[in-house]
Amino acid sequence: MKVVITGGGGFLGKKLARRILQQGSIADAEGKPKRVAELLLFDVAKPAGPGLDDPRVKAVAGDIANPSTVRDIVQGASTVFHFAAVVSAGAEADFDLGYRVNLDGTRNVLEACRALGTNPRVVFTSSLAAYGGDLPPAVTDDTPLTPQTSYGSQKSIGEFLLRDYTRKGFLRGTAVRLPTICVRTGLPNKAASTWASSVVREPLTGVDVVCPVTPQTIMVVLSPRKTVDAFMKLHDLPPDAFGPGRTLLLNGINVTAKELEQAVAKHAGNHKVGKVVWQHDPAIQAICNGWPQGISSERSRKLGFEMDKDLDEVVRNFIADDLDEQMKLVAPA
Repeated sequence: MKVVITGGGGFLGKKLARRILQQGSIADAEGKPKRVAELLLFDVAKPAGPGLDDPRVKAVAGDIANPSTVRDIVQGASTVFHFAAVVSAGAEADFDLGYRVNLDGTRNVLEACRALGTNPRVVFTSSLAAYGGDLPPAVTDDTPLTPQTSYGSQKSIGEFLLRDYTRKGFLRGTAVRLPTICVRTGLPNKAASTWASSVVREPLTGVDVVCPVTPQTIMVVLSPRKTVDAFMKLHDLPPDAFGPGRTLLLNGINVTAKELEQAVAKHAGNHKVGKVVWQHDPAIQAICNGWPQGISSERSRKLGFEMDKDLDEVVRNFIADDLDEQMKLVAPA
């Protein structure tokens, strides 16, 4: 099998790639394990990193908004994980770029898969930004999509496109609405939710960090380890397991910015801990305030998708899985 990951140079793309390489196989159209012969990682810059120097890996740089480029990378694929996107605050700040990448890029992926004529599997990452406005205490599988940002609108449109292409028999698609993934390695990015990782990641590496929201701000989070587990499980289930919307809403745990700061001190051990500086940014606060304050997906629970037990588990997973890599990024600075 050939597997493609768009956004394969990103944090989750590389995490998933390593898992697939380690497992060595993935379910085919009949649900039977089949060996992965080629894993193509596609991003705006050529993907690279620890664990990816494998003969099965092909790393390609290019523009997701270029239809011919996307057709080339998808050629021969049995599965496409479509992660490539401009993040939330970036899509809000640059309207044209957001729609070019998040909408045109998604349409290019779907059209390329359609052209194969082989009914490939497509997994699309959506977001809690698909919700907004006057929301219940916790969104559920039946909560209507009411995006309040360009990013949320683009992800919502992507879900509807995936559903229609699947209905027409062009591909077998599933969308997954992700909570905020915490804790990510790397540097802060333009995502409005980047602070949720920063207030844990930077202090644990001895670096001070600015948090742009109030200490009471709530974020629904899921660890990278549980997220990759979910991707693998979701891929191997038939698309109709997720209902007519063909979308899975992943559960997460509710934490405040202050609780994230406190968790660092609890698990720091002998590490020299950096400080969190609270510096309010009204634009970021407004975006975060528009997102769900809780998630309750009965479908995810019934299908056996797991979330982290508590915030302690989230931080312990980061320390065990990613802190050493993060320290290598910080050391040169």
